[in-house]
Amino acid sequence: MDFNFTKDQIFFREKFIKTINEIVATHAKRIDKEDTFPFEVFKKMGSLGYYGIRYPQEIGGMGADCTTFTIFAEELARVSISFAAIATMQCLMGTDFLFRFGTDDIKQRLLLPAIRGEKIGTIAFTEPDCGSDLGAIKTKAVKMGNEYILNGRKLWITNADVADFVTVVATVDPSKRLNGLAFFLVEKGTQGFYSGQKIEKMSARGSVTGELIFDDCRIPANNLLGEEGKGAKYLENILSEIRIMIAGLGLGLSRTAFKAGKKYAKEREAFGKPIGNFQLIQDKIAEMETRLKTAWLLTYYAAWLKDTGQLAVKEAAMAKFYSTETANFIVDQVTRIFGAYGIAEEYNVERYFRDARFLLFGGGTSEILKTIIARESLKK
Repeated sequence: MDFNFTKDQIFFREKFIKTINEIVATHAKRIDKEDTFPFEVFKKMGSLGYYGIRYPQEIGGMGADCTTFTIFAEELARVSISFAAIATMQCLMGTDFLFRFGTDDIKQRLLLPAIRGEKIGTIAFTEPDCGSDLGAIKTKAVKMGNEYILNGRKLWITNADVADFVTVVATVDPSKRLNGLAFFLVEKGTQGFYSGQKIEKMSARGSVTGELIFDDCRIPANNLLGEEGKGAKYLENILSEIRIMIAGLGLGLSRTAFKAGKKYAKEREAFGKPIGNFQLIQDKIAEMETRLKTAWLLTYYAAWLKDTGQLAVKEAAMAKFYSTETANFIVDQVTRIFGAYGIAEEYNVERYFRDARFLLFGGGTSEILKTIIARESLKK
């Protein structure tokens, strides 16, 4: 049993840490404060090829495995959840369906520029009345000749008003629920496609979130990504990877918050000694580190399963559930160690506290994930 990363993974981590410490970390506070899309940082990271981390080298990618992509997510979240949300959307959900099902023209015009950071992609699942229950999606696609006409609204869409293209899940037959879903490509500027309200939020600020509206939006039939009725199946193919990636985000945020808490516990004095010498603070430190190590093991075990071609449905759900809940636990404990300073903008921990909430929803809520874990467990 080997718990070590490979030489290539270690090399990637070391190089990537240096890169994001220079390019992303220095802008993390500004991105959060201004709550606007960081175009300059986005383009710089794209020029270095990082958005192609999952894709083959033949199209400008790195051909990295799931473990390396999890390292990517973890280290980005260590410096900025906001930018981590932007980058992982570009690497995975926002571009994956174009890679798998896009025509040569779509790949040349959109996918390859997206890998280089020249275009921004996103994905649209959630609707005003539909979150976890994808079978209840109301956005409808009707085929008319050599076109599809889309009507509906999407909400809570990452990069909604800055994306150059969006992968939209819609139903071609509402009566079939999940078996009626399909994915479609819609490009910015398409008639009948609009950006709606911006959602003001406390977490992952700078990763602008908003509404997309489809009002008799006409797209070419070639913009169907895959086949009608197979959308749910296509999503299952990357869902475990999405959950493992988000677990990686939880690890990164947990690490940076825990480090801040330990540092403060050593420096802050009360009653003539560092507060870290008091048993109740030590209790917090011990529980945080134990949970963090457990989350690390669950996350990278799930990534290893994915890389070795083994089913990781349950393990990915466990990793995402435990890592994101651990992140929320750790940021809470750290703000308690900081006392009133834990909510002061002078310290980064108040941002960590806000950002942790962002991790609880994408890829399945904790409640949904526990249902999946139990269901998979009861199969055996």
